[in-house]
Amino acid sequence: MPDPYSDDDYSGGGGLVAREAEGDNAAALSITEISNLLKRTVEDRFGYVRLRGELSGVKRAASGHMYCALKDEKAVIDGVMWRGNAGRLSFNPEDGLEVVASGKLTTYPGRSKYQIVIDRMEVAGEGALLALLEKTRARLAAEGLFDEGRKRTLPFLPRAIGVVTSPTGSVIRDILHRLADRFPSHVVVWPVLVQGQGSAEQVAAAIRGFGALVEGGPVPRPDLLIVARGGGSIEDLWGFNEETVVRAIAESPIPVISAVGHETDTTLADFAADRRAPTPTAAAEIAVPVRAELAATLEDFSARQKRAILRPVTLGRERLEARAQRLPTPETLLQPQAQRLDDLSDRLRRGLRDRAAHGRERLAKLRLSPATLQRGLRDAREGLGRARLSPALATQRVTRERERFSALERLYLSLDPKAPLGRGFVLVRGERGALLRSRKAAAGEARLDIEFADGTLAAVPMGTTGHSAKAKAAVRKANPKPAAGPQQDDLFG
Repeated sequence: MPDPYSDDDYSGGGGLVAREAEGDNAAALSITEISNLLKRTVEDRFGYVRLRGELSGVKRAASGHMYCALKDEKAVIDGVMWRGNAGRLSFNPEDGLEVVASGKLTTYPGRSKYQIVIDRMEVAGEGALLALLEKTRARLAAEGLFDEGRKRTLPFLPRAIGVVTSPTGSVIRDILHRLADRFPSHVVVWPVLVQGQGSAEQVAAAIRGFGALVEGGPVPRPDLLIVARGGGSIEDLWGFNEETVVRAIAESPIPVISAVGHETDTTLADFAADRRAPTPTAAAEIAVPVRAELAATLEDFSARQKRAILRPVTLGRERLEARAQRLPTPETLLQPQAQRLDDLSDRLRRGLRDRAAHGRERLAKLRLSPATLQRGLRDAREGLGRARLSPALATQRVTRERERFSALERLYLSLDPKAPLGRGFVLVRGERGALLRSRKAAAGEARLDIEFADGTLAAVPMGTTGHSAKAKAAVRKANPKPAAGPQQDDLFG
């Protein structure tokens, strides 16, 4: 049998036309065929592998698939994670993060490359997880999400408190019990997963949901939020290190207390929150004051207010009493005056006695005689003669008094009610002598007395009817029969 690869038929560079040698069973394969053979071989041999390496070139496509590369010091292998598995990752893959990827090896014929289809990806050890945590913390801190200047003051006495936690754990019971002990408040619980796949998204959605509530709605809008979870490992608490939770806390319009884990546990949610509590129970203590202490404080303030109001009165009373004690008694004040009165009384009695004695002595020495009296009379006449009395002094006084009297007389005449009678006016009086000032008053009288300047005339008003004979007789009696001569007709009937 001739050698198909002999120098006669085959050279190193190959012939011009490909031909198969007689008895050759190695038929030429297409590229697709060899790619499929390699794919089946690789997938059968490496159906499930776990690779440890550093992520590089991580990117997410618009379809949701994640593409990356795993590398170590000497080699690199491409990787792909389909959208369903990539969406269930409990952390955010980043370049430089050391991970353990589980999946199967396969080939990509389009590029003649082999790659790993990742079903599950985990951080390679706690050290790598802490490194990822620190890297995320530094990045978010650079954005200012952890700045102290943006943290808000918690309300002193919130009307409603929102709690984001698991509804079945001991955390919510501890919080409710502590709130009931300190200051019973209205609590709204938003139930969420606190660990595992999807916990970060639920916590972030709850925080944003509380912030979206409106005032006066069917669900009261909380004045304060508590994001709480019990203690656990770093893997258990990892959901509170996720960027979505940190950003939701930082963007919350409601002040947030982070109470994740125990005192030694620290998450990125603690840095973003307005206040960190070492435990969920401590968060309840921070959220509300103690009602009994508030009542005691109010009572103390009330007592201090009363003391402050009464203090000036008390001080004034004390000062008044102190000054009253220093005031002298009435007897002490009157004692000098009483003593002076006694002294003056004694001096008055002595003075009267002395004056009487002195007058008695002068009277005894005085000798009354006609010559003495005549001399006094003469001195008086001389003094009267020296006084110059003018008649004008007396007449001026008389003239002033006369003028004053005349003014009074004119005033009297102007005020005299009978003065107008001389000018034709009359005074009308009733039967009892009362002065009548209106027609209505005059019509109600049975008889009228009309006073003229020269006398009074009795009359009966014409407006009245049915006068008795007695009334007419009274009119005749009041008007005696005049003397003989011309008579004037009666104007009134």
